[in-house]
Amino acid sequence: MGEIKELTSFYEAIQDDPRIGTTHISLYMALFQFYNLNRFKNPVEIRRAAVMKVAKISGIATYHKCIKDLNDFRYIQYEPSYNPDINSQVYLLKI
Repeated sequence: MGEIKELTSFYEAIQDDPRIGTTHISLYMALFQFYNLNRFKNPVEIRRAAVMKVAKISGIATYHKCIKDLNDFRYIQYEPSYNPDINSQVYLLKI
C-alpha cells in the first residue's frame, strides 16, 4: 500500500511545531478519518459530537479550542454552521 501524502505532510509539519499537542493530533486524525470516508474530497461535513467521539475528546471547550487552533495554524479551514440542523464544514488544507 502506498503512502498517504496528506498524512505524511501533516506529521512532517507538526514535528517542529511546538503549538501542536496530542489533543490537536487526535482531533486532526478524527477529521482525517471523516475525510477518508468522504473519499478524500473537500469539504468534509461534520457534527461536533461525532468528531469528539472519534477523537476521544470529552470536553466541548477543549474541542472548540483545538479546532480553532488547527484553523488558525492553517492545518484546516473550519466553517462552523452555528445551526444544529446544518453540518459544519472542514477543508483539510495542503501542507
